[in-house]
Amino acid sequence: MLECQPRPVISVVMPVYNQLALTRACLDSLRGTSEPFELTVVDNASTDGTAEFFRTAPLPFPRRYHRNAENVGLIRALNQGAALAGGDVLCFLHNDTEMRDVRWLARLRAALEEPGVGLAGLYGARRLRRDGRYVGRTLVHALDGSANLRVDVVEVAAVDGVCLTVRRTVLEAIGGFDEGYGFFHGYDRDLSFAVRAAGHRCVVVNAPFVHRGGGTRTSADAPAKTADDLAQRRSALARFATKWKHHLPTDVRRPRERLTDWLCERLG
Repeated sequence: MLECQPRPVISVVMPVYNQLALTRACLDSLRGTSEPFELTVVDNASTDGTAEFFRTAPLPFPRRYHRNAENVGLIRALNQGAALAGGDVLCFLHNDTEMRDVRWLARLRAALEEPGVGLAGLYGARRLRRDGRYVGRTLVHALDGSANLRVDVVEVAAVDGVCLTVRRTVLEAIGGFDEGYGFFHGYDRDLSFAVRAAGHRCVVVNAPFVHRGGGTRTSADAPAKTADDLAQRRSALARFATKWKHHLPTDVRRPRERLTDWLCERLG
């Protein structure tokens, strides 16, 4: 379904698979967003009324909707959304998030306008180990109620997939999301490193949000999939570490920041 509207500057791309309640809560939180945007939805064959909702629901922003005949996975759906979207700036957003500041998208867009910035989000890590894992004490985020950002924008080594905002030209130059990772995991670290390898910086901005967790990929039988999900995580991490071994470990903190963080950790 395509509603003809003037081409927007920003497209919010949202893959969905069931979890309609989470999707509706997310969309409700986007009402009043200060930055105009178009919503682009890729539905991975939901069976819970999601399709009917997007056919009939009155939304305060223009939308594009595509439904797959089967669940093709998040990563492929992200590439489909990028191709379907009309914006020059693409914000890939999980449907299990809720925004707490109407300026969230304006802050992400502004970050991309800073010299050298190619990717912006709401959660990330400043240091990654040789095996590709995040170093926990270097995680930075804007989670409502527990945000640890002390400034408006922080450079990170990798941005988490809960929210990824990138210019279309940058995404196309690096070939989009790497679907070789499979169904879900690994794509966000890979995108971050591809953006950095192309000469850009990755950042996290201070825009409060709530993350309900797992709504993009899970369903009612999610507990039964735990072992398989963990195996997929390990496989994706191993693939990432092999692909980017010449860039690992990595740490974007300045020497003084590393010392300050070390002292803070030692002193509790």
